Amino acid sequence: MLSRLAAALVPVLGRLTVTTDNPRLPEGGAVIVANHTSLADPAVVLAALRRMGIEPVVLCAAGLWRVPLLGRALTREGYVPVRRGTARAAEALIEAEAALRAGRYVLVYGEGCIPYRPDSADAPPQAFRSGPARLATAADVPLIPLGQAGARRITSGSVSKQLAGLLTAPLRRPRLHVHLGTPLRLPTDTASATDLARRSVTSAWRTAAARRMPSASIPV
Repeated sequence: MLSRLAAALVPVLGRLTVTTDNPRLPEGGAVIVANHTSLADPAVVLAALRRMGIEPVVLCAAGLWRVPLLGRALTREGYVPVRRGTARAAEALIEAEAALRAGRYVLVYGEGCIPYRPDSADAPPQAFRSGPARLATAADVPLIPLGQAGARRITSGSVSKQLAGLLTAPLRRPRLHVHLGTPLRLPTDTASATDLARRSVTSAWRTAAARRMPSASIPV
Protein backbone atom coordinates (compact mmCIF):
# COMPACT_ATOMS: atom_id res chain seq x y z
CA MET A 1 0.00 0.00 0.00
CA LEU A 2 2.76 2.47 0.92
CA SER A 3 4.65 1.81 -2.31
CA ARG A 4 1.45 2.33 -4.32
CA LEU A 5 0.72 5.52 -2.42
CA ALA A 6 4.24 6.83 -3.07
CA ALA A 7 3.95 5.94 -6.77
CA ALA A 8 0.74 7.97 -7.01
CA LEU A 9 1.91 10.93 -4.90
CA VAL A 10 5.45 11.57 -6.13
CA PRO A 11 4.51 12.42 -9.76
CA VAL A 12 2.23 15.14 -8.35
CA LEU A 13 5.11 16.66 -6.38
CA GLY A 14 7.87 16.45 -8.98
CA ARG A 15 9.26 14.93 -12.17
CA LEU A 16 10.78 11.56 -11.30
CA THR A 17 13.20 9.71 -13.55
CA VAL A 18 14.86 6.38 -12.75
CA THR A 19 17.97 4.72 -14.18
CA THR A 20 19.99 1.63 -13.33
CA ASP A 21 23.38 0.18 -14.19
CA ASN A 22 21.93 -3.32 -14.24
CA PRO A 23 18.30 -3.77 -15.39
CA ARG A 24 18.33 -7.39 -14.16
CA LEU A 25 18.35 -7.20 -10.38
CA PRO A 26 19.44 -10.14 -8.24
CA GLU A 27 16.81 -12.68 -7.25
CA GLY A 28 16.40 -14.08 -3.77
CA GLY A 29 16.72 -10.85 -1.80
CA ALA A 30 19.20 -8.00 -1.51
CA VAL A 31 20.00 -5.05 0.73
CA ILE A 32 19.28 -1.74 -1.00
CA VAL A 33 21.27 1.07 0.60
CA ALA A 34 20.27 4.67 -0.11
CA ASN A 35 21.49 8.14 0.79
CA HIS A 36 19.18 10.13 3.07
CA THR A 37 18.66 13.85 2.46
CA SER A 38 15.04 14.78 3.17
CA LEU A 39 11.78 13.69 4.76
CA ALA A 40 10.51 13.41 1.19
CA ASP A 41 13.10 10.99 -0.14
CA PRO A 42 11.55 7.76 1.28
CA ALA A 43 8.50 8.39 -0.92
CA VAL A 44 10.73 9.21 -3.90
CA VAL A 45 12.75 6.02 -3.42
CA LEU A 46 9.65 3.83 -2.93
CA ALA A 47 8.07 5.26 -6.09
CA ALA A 48 11.26 4.63 -8.06
CA LEU A 49 11.63 1.06 -6.80
CA ARG A 50 8.00 0.28 -7.59
CA ARG A 51 8.67 1.28 -11.20
CA MET A 52 11.26 -1.49 -11.19
CA GLY A 53 8.86 -4.00 -9.67
CA ILE A 54 10.31 -3.80 -6.14
CA GLU A 55 8.24 -3.23 -3.01
CA PRO A 56 10.84 -3.46 -0.25
CA VAL A 57 10.80 -3.99 3.47
CA VAL A 58 12.08 -0.73 4.97
CA LEU A 59 14.01 -0.15 8.20
CA CYS A 60 12.43 2.92 9.84
CA ALA A 61 12.83 4.92 13.03
CA ALA A 62 10.67 3.27 15.70
CA GLY A 63 9.04 6.62 16.51
CA LEU A 64 7.02 6.41 13.28
CA TRP A 65 4.99 3.59 14.82
CA ARG A 66 3.56 6.13 17.28
CA VAL A 67 1.94 8.14 14.47
CA PRO A 68 -1.79 7.31 14.29
CA LEU A 69 -2.69 5.00 11.38
CA LEU A 70 0.86 5.12 10.01
CA GLY A 71 2.09 2.62 12.60
CA ARG A 72 -0.53 0.09 11.55
CA ALA A 73 0.35 0.58 7.90
CA LEU A 74 4.05 0.07 8.60
CA THR A 75 3.33 -3.15 10.49
CA ARG A 76 1.04 -4.41 7.72
CA GLU A 77 3.76 -3.78 5.13
CA GLY A 78 6.27 -5.74 7.20
CA TYR A 79 8.49 -2.73 7.82
CA VAL A 80 11.06 -3.03 10.60
CA PRO A 81 11.29 -0.55 13.52
CA VAL A 82 14.79 0.57 14.48
CA ARG A 83 15.03 1.28 18.22
CA ARG A 84 18.42 2.95 18.19
CA GLY A 85 20.12 3.43 21.55
CA THR A 86 17.98 0.83 23.35
CA ALA A 87 18.47 -2.76 24.45
CA ARG A 88 16.26 -3.81 21.53
CA ALA A 89 18.35 -2.12 18.82
CA ALA A 90 19.72 -5.44 17.51
CA GLU A 91 16.20 -6.74 16.86
CA ALA A 92 15.98 -4.66 13.68
CA LEU A 93 18.86 -6.53 12.03
CA ILE A 94 17.40 -9.88 13.11
CA GLU A 95 14.00 -9.04 11.58
CA ALA A 96 15.58 -7.62 8.44
CA GLU A 97 17.76 -10.71 8.02
CA ALA A 98 14.65 -12.89 8.24
CA ALA A 99 13.02 -10.83 5.47
CA LEU A 100 16.13 -11.22 3.29
CA ARG A 101 16.19 -14.98 3.82
CA ALA A 102 12.53 -15.02 2.73
CA GLY A 103 13.61 -13.47 -0.57
CA ARG A 104 12.56 -9.87 0.11
CA TYR A 105 14.47 -6.71 -0.75
CA VAL A 106 15.30 -4.62 2.32
CA LEU A 107 15.81 -0.85 2.07
CA VAL A 108 18.25 0.70 4.54
CA TYR A 109 19.56 4.26 4.87
CA GLY A 110 23.32 4.02 5.25
CA GLU A 111 23.71 7.26 7.19
CA GLY A 112 20.99 6.26 9.65
CA CYS A 113 19.64 9.82 9.81
CA ILE A 114 19.12 12.96 7.74
CA PRO A 115 22.42 14.87 7.93
CA TYR A 116 22.02 18.57 8.66
CA ARG A 117 22.46 20.84 5.67
CA PRO A 118 21.69 24.58 5.70
CA ASP A 119 20.19 24.84 2.21
CA SER A 120 18.14 22.80 -0.26
CA ALA A 121 21.12 21.64 -2.32
CA ASP A 122 22.19 18.02 -2.57
CA ALA A 123 25.50 16.85 -1.09
CA PRO A 124 27.45 13.57 -0.98
CA PRO A 125 26.47 11.01 1.67
CA GLN A 126 28.14 11.41 5.03
CA ALA A 127 29.61 8.62 7.19
CA PHE A 128 27.75 5.30 7.10
CA ARG A 129 26.77 3.15 10.02
CA SER A 130 27.89 -0.48 9.94
CA GLY A 131 24.38 -1.97 10.00
CA PRO A 132 23.82 -2.29 6.22
CA ALA A 133 27.16 -4.02 5.69
CA ARG A 134 26.62 -6.37 8.62
CA LEU A 135 23.13 -7.19 7.41
CA ALA A 136 24.21 -8.04 3.85
CA THR A 137 27.08 -10.16 5.15
CA ALA A 138 24.95 -12.01 7.72
CA ALA A 139 22.24 -12.88 5.18
CA ASP A 140 24.80 -13.59 2.44
CA VAL A 141 23.00 -11.38 -0.10
CA PRO A 142 24.20 -8.66 -2.48
CA LEU A 143 24.11 -4.97 -1.65
CA ILE A 144 22.55 -2.62 -4.21
CA PRO A 145 23.68 1.01 -3.95
CA LEU A 146 20.97 3.59 -4.57
CA GLY A 147 21.53 7.29 -5.08
CA GLN A 148 18.71 9.82 -5.10
CA ALA A 149 18.84 13.54 -5.82
CA GLY A 150 16.27 16.32 -5.78
CA ALA A 151 14.12 15.38 -2.80
CA ARG A 152 15.43 18.37 -0.87
CA ARG A 153 13.67 20.55 -3.42
CA ILE A 154 10.40 19.17 -1.98
CA THR A 155 11.19 19.37 1.74
CA SER A 156 14.24 20.74 3.56
CA GLY A 157 15.13 23.24 6.25
CA SER A 158 12.91 24.36 9.12
CA VAL A 159 9.41 23.04 9.73
CA SER A 160 7.85 26.10 8.09
CA LYS A 161 10.11 25.78 5.05
CA GLN A 162 9.31 22.09 4.74
CA LEU A 163 5.59 22.77 4.81
CA ALA A 164 5.97 25.56 2.26
CA GLY A 165 8.08 23.33 0.04
CA LEU A 166 5.55 20.51 0.18
CA LEU A 167 2.62 22.82 -0.60
CA THR A 168 4.35 24.54 -3.52
CA ALA A 169 5.99 21.44 -5.01
CA PRO A 170 3.00 20.62 -7.30
CA LEU A 171 3.45 24.05 -8.88
CA ARG A 172 7.25 23.96 -9.07
CA ARG A 173 7.49 20.23 -9.94
CA PRO A 174 11.20 19.85 -9.13
CA ARG A 175 13.27 17.28 -10.95
CA LEU A 176 13.91 14.08 -9.01
CA HIS A 177 16.23 11.29 -10.04
CA VAL A 178 16.96 7.85 -8.58
CA HIS A 179 19.83 5.69 -9.81
CA LEU A 180 20.53 2.07 -8.84
CA GLY A 181 24.15 1.03 -9.10
CA THR A 182 25.58 -2.40 -9.82
CA PRO A 183 24.86 -5.03 -7.13
CA LEU A 184 28.00 -6.03 -5.26
CA ARG A 185 29.22 -8.59 -2.78
CA LEU A 186 30.85 -7.07 0.28
CA PRO A 187 34.04 -8.23 1.97
CA THR A 188 33.62 -9.94 5.33
CA ASP A 189 35.55 -7.23 7.20
CA THR A 190 32.89 -4.83 8.51
CA ALA A 191 34.99 -1.67 8.24
CA SER A 192 36.01 -2.41 4.65
CA ALA A 193 32.46 -3.42 3.75
CA THR A 194 31.01 -0.22 5.23
CA ASP A 195 33.53 1.90 3.35
CA LEU A 196 32.75 0.10 0.08
CA ALA A 197 29.02 0.55 0.65
CA ARG A 198 29.43 4.29 1.20
CA ARG A 199 31.66 4.72 -1.85
CA SER A 200 29.19 2.79 -4.01
CA VAL A 201 26.19 4.81 -2.80
CA THR A 202 28.17 8.02 -3.32
CA SER A 203 28.88 6.97 -6.91
CA ALA A 204 25.19 6.21 -7.47
CA TRP A 205 24.28 9.58 -5.94
CA ARG A 206 26.69 11.40 -8.28
CA THR A 207 25.02 9.71 -11.24
CA ALA A 208 21.58 10.68 -9.94
CA ALA A 209 22.63 14.29 -9.35
CA ALA A 210 24.23 14.55 -12.79
CA ARG A 211 21.20 13.11 -14.59
CA ARG A 212 18.77 15.23 -12.61
CA MET A 213 20.54 18.47 -13.61
CA PRO A 214 23.01 17.72 -16.43
CA SER A 215 24.38 21.27 -16.59
CA ALA A 216 24.92 21.66 -12.81
CA SER A 217 28.22 21.20 -11.02
CA ILE A 218 28.20 18.23 -8.61
CA PRO A 219 29.69 18.76 -5.10
CA VAL A 220 32.84 16.81 -4.36
